[in-house]
Amino acid sequence: MNRRDFLKLAGVSLLSLAALTMGCGLFNAAKADAPAPKVKQSTSEGASQNMNNGKKILVAYFSWSGNTKAVAEEIHKQVGGDIVEIVPATPYSETYSVTVAKAKTEQEAGARPAISTKIADFEQYDTIYLGYPNWWGSMPMPVATFIDTYKMSGKKVAPFFTHGGGGVQRCMSDLEARAQGANFTDYLCLSGSSAKNSQGEITSWVKKTQN
Repeated sequence: MNRRDFLKLAGVSLLSLAALTMGCGLFNAAKADAPAPKVKQSTSEGASQNMNNGKKILVAYFSWSGNTKAVAEEIHKQVGGDIVEIVPATPYSETYSVTVAKAKTEQEAGARPAISTKIADFEQYDTIYLGYPNWWGSMPMPVATFIDTYKMSGKKVAPFFTHGGGGVQRCMSDLEARAQGANFTDYLCLSGSSAKNSQGEITSWVKKTQN
């Protein structure tokens, strides 16, 4: 199914998506030859002062459909700091069924797909807002690559997830197991269908993470 067919059959896709616990929405594929995504720094005065009680903040996210991206951007708007997308070096297909199958294969194999995301000075960050969609009950494997690459031990990590009906499942427990030594806040979990209209829920959660 191509992108146009996907949009026409959105109702069917949403049902399939809920069954397989993956996010829904428009897909924003990274080009295979695109340069490595750069960390975007906030230009607001509050962010320049590092906000969150003087702590340096990074919002890092993986998004296939655009839902997790929307949540990440709203979080960044509220907390300031810097933001970066976790982008696989080889983009996932725009075809839903192909990406579903590949995600399952990668998870079963414990794969660590290469990512093009580069962060020059990860050590400077005190607080990491880390987000991704629920894929087959857990994290997409590019996120595992990111966690293995950028160690979070000793950092405050505020996790946020999107899902297509499966809820949080192992997203949090697998993250805790992989990012050992991190200090986790309560997580935020939003359905993909409501992700782009959850400013109030995000605000309430952000306040909790700043305590």
